[in-house]
Amino acid sequence: MSAQTYSLRASVLQSLTATKRPDVPAWVVIRNTAAVVLPLIVGILTGHEEAGLAIGAGALDTMFSDQPGPYRQRLWQLFLASLAAGLASFCGFLIGGDLALILLATAVFGFFGGLLVVFGADIARVGMTSMILLVITAASPTTLGNALNGALLIFSGGLLLALFSIAAWPLQRYRPERDALAVVYRGLAALAQEHKPNQEDVPALTDAMTALQRTLLGRHHARGRAMEAFAALLELAERLRLELVAMDELHGAANILAMFRNDAARVLTAIADALENGESPEQAARALQTLQASETALLDSHARDDSIAAHIHALSGQLAAAVRNANWAGSRGEQRAETAETRLPRALRGNSALGTLRASLTVHSVAFRHAMRCAICLSIALLVSRVWHLPHGYWLPMTAAIVLRPDFAATFNFGLLRVVGTILGLVLTTALLHVTPHDVWAHLALMAVLCMSFRYLATAHYGIAVATLTGTVVILLSFEGVNSGTAVMDRVVNTVLGSGMALLAYVAWPTWERGRARAALSDMLDAYAQYLVALARPDQRHAHREARTAVRTVRTNAQASLDRMQAEPATPPHLLELANALFLNANRLARTAMTLEALLHDCDVLPEQAEVTHFVERAASHLHVLSVALRNNQVPPPAPELRPLQRSLSSLLAMAEDRPRAEQLVRISDRLVDNINTLAYVVRRGPQESTATPDDRRVHP
Repeated sequence: MSAQTYSLRASVLQSLTATKRPDVPAWVVIRNTAAVVLPLIVGILTGHEEAGLAIGAGALDTMFSDQPGPYRQRLWQLFLASLAAGLASFCGFLIGGDLALILLATAVFGFFGGLLVVFGADIARVGMTSMILLVITAASPTTLGNALNGALLIFSGGLLLALFSIAAWPLQRYRPERDALAVVYRGLAALAQEHKPNQEDVPALTDAMTALQRTLLGRHHARGRAMEAFAALLELAERLRLELVAMDELHGAANILAMFRNDAARVLTAIADALENGESPEQAARALQTLQASETALLDSHARDDSIAAHIHALSGQLAAAVRNANWAGSRGEQRAETAETRLPRALRGNSALGTLRASLTVHSVAFRHAMRCAICLSIALLVSRVWHLPHGYWLPMTAAIVLRPDFAATFNFGLLRVVGTILGLVLTTALLHVTPHDVWAHLALMAVLCMSFRYLATAHYGIAVATLTGTVVILLSFEGVNSGTAVMDRVVNTVLGSGMALLAYVAWPTWERGRARAALSDMLDAYAQYLVALARPDQRHAHREARTAVRTVRTNAQASLDRMQAEPATPPHLLELANALFLNANRLARTAMTLEALLHDCDVLPEQAEVTHFVERAASHLHVLSVALRNNQVPPPAPELRPLQRSLSSLLAMAEDRPRAEQLVRISDRLVDNINTLAYVVRRGPQESTATPDDRRVHP
């Protein structure tokens, strides 16, 4: 990925045209829409339209807290979202008529709602939901009794959506866990068939493995006897991934490896199918028998290479264990003994909520700056709507709450797509209502279709999703007597103003990613150094897992930082070049380290163990020095070369009795030195380029 100067026109076109494949399952779309539409149907039939409208609105506003994960986690997140919606609605209904009090409330809800981004996207949605409902309900102030009734109805809408979300819990107790495992095992099957991946790519399944660990071992993970089998399948998935990455580096016997990997892919696909369907892995067992038969035939019919044979035998054994555990995790999973507790890796465990919030209360914190922007922008937006007496003025602060994000790229994209989507949605809804029979049930059916479209398309293209959401809200409000035609221009004006205010709030006090990118990349190099330190101690397998997970986490953070920096205006090209070069070369280092870990898992003692440990520790020390220099934007201090140490190690390994593993170690050590030397060259070049003039960089590329 080459560095490019920021182009506003390119960014606008990218925002308008970029789409993703929809990833929301059909049953999620249906159950979410049902939670919105059914209360309104019941309300119309019983003569309580306002109650049905409030319950449906509560479900609509908490809809996006219905995310994949264990049932306990879903229930907790949806309860929090519903509670926040209820409390915000109560405040809005009760004090919406007092300008001073409601401005204070918007500042408080804006600050603490914005601060929730420190806990991740799922919890951040809870904060955004509370801000939205506060400003919407503030437009309809009422008495204490009515405020309480309205807030309880909105809270009930969120609970109804939660009930629909966990309805399958008694019947399919471990469905989310099995689905997460199936995604990973299907990814492993694809990895097995990908014989020679690009060495610059991020190692496969990075995000899927992290999601699986959170699902199986997170705070709200499921309880029960089948969890032992799930934990075993998680560990086997890690080992299978390491083994497949290590096999990419083998030389010779390409036909043997290709045939065996294809057989392995069939076993892994059959395991994924069994997990997904909750069935016994009979097809996987038959595929495993075929693999084991071909394993002996392939190795006996070709000249044996002990290193290749060792990897094939290791992969075969791991696949057999995976098939066995998939059987326990299926319909007979509950017949297993009580589970032993496996803890979430330290890198994925958060600190206490209070400690995390306290640590974020500083102007250097991204979350704190976002919280302050939310508080000020939301309050000003509400004040403007009241002072100017804007019709349907709650759309102005509501839009600001939705659009304002912790980073520039997301704020710009959401603002642009919000405006375009709102205009498109109003035009679309007006046209649809014109051709639809003027009948309450026809309008309700149209609203259901638009609501389903919104839920399905929200992750594919936000602008199109906003168009369908706008139509849903317009029709929903029409049941309360709001004329859909007269409010069109009011909503467009408020949407444009709200999006503009959100963007101005960010630009007024920005958190540019270019000021934090070096720290993110430095953390990545330091995590790789800690990974190598852990691998220098072969007997500490648990430390390997912890370090590997930490690497995965910081690499994801570094990639996100790089993506945000590329979307920002006026990012220095040399910084983008540095970040891209570091990230791509760090991916090569990741593959080398994973190959070393796979070798450690295949044997109890390495040849020349003491010397190998010393070499790996020195390599880790070099990486740590590079990390510090990168963070401080300095040229790394001179350090002893690793290459002479690697040559000395190679000479010792040449005399080792275990020739196949010794040869593998020579190749791994050679690649490790090459990886670190390349990273050192990139880091040394960084400070020089940042101080050079453009002409200097052309003369000294």
